[in-house]
Amino acid sequence: MCLAVPMQVVRIEGGMAIAEVDGVRREASLMMLSEEIKEGDYILIHAGFAISRLDEDEALETLELMRDCLELGQETA
Repeated sequence: MCLAVPMQVVRIEGGMAIAEVDGVRREASLMMLSEEIKEGDYILIHAGFAISRLDEDEALETLELMRDCLELGQETA
């Protein structure tokens, strides 16, 4: 199964974004996106690439659902 994670861009260095979620930072290439990305934007990251820009509400809702799933998984383990 493949999983992409919404993260907020904290810095852009050339064609790379440094993005963060829950205190975890990752570097992601912006080469697959045609739209301009800026600090503060939310991007969907998969396998080291930003594959989409998300609006903030959609990103936060997705993160909440992912956290809920992880919590349920821990309760049943």
